Amino acid sequence: MPVYIMLSTLTEEGAKTIKENPARVKEVNQELERQFGLKVVAQYAVLGPYDFVNIVEAPDNETVARASAEMASRGSVKIQTLAAIPMDEFIARMQR
Repeated sequence: MPVYIMLSTLTEEGAKTIKENPARVKEVNQELERQFGLKVVAQYAVLGPYDFVNIVEAPDNETVARASAEMASRGSVKIQTLAAIPMDEFIARMQR
């Protein structure tokens, strides 16, 4: 399944939600799985310009774009999504 990197930045509203209910992060992961078929493979809280880095699997670009737009429409997070190519696959394609 294709892999994507989702870089998330909380809005002020999102930061309040996380402070009041830190487990909300895990609830959102379950929503992504149920509603969109995304699987959160790894998730990190990070320092710097982003608050979270999520490694997800999704069936295709359209599905992950729809999930990202849905999450952003709630007003609690801004998301930048990157398609990721596994290194072995990248090397194999470069050698063709």
